[in-house]
Amino acid sequence: MEQVIQVLGSLLVLAAFLASQRGWLSDRSRPYLVLNMVGGAVLAVLAAHERQYGFLLLEGTWALVAAHSLLTRARSTSR
Repeated sequence: MEQVIQVLGSLLVLAAFLASQRGWLSDRSRPYLVLNMVGGAVLAVLAAHERQYGFLLLEGTWALVAAHSLLTRARSTSR
């Protein structure tokens, strides 16, 4: 089951990347950031569970950067 969740998390990140590369999503758009945040968070949790610290660092940072960008975007649109 963990493998299925891992693949789904990876597909979220890859879908965001593909959509950005194809010009379907801006890399600053909410959907792009949400896909990266959720995908990265899923992969970070699985990496922590498996004690894969390099992967945890990568995916945890990926999710945190996306979350920070979402918060920054939300603050700027609420003004």
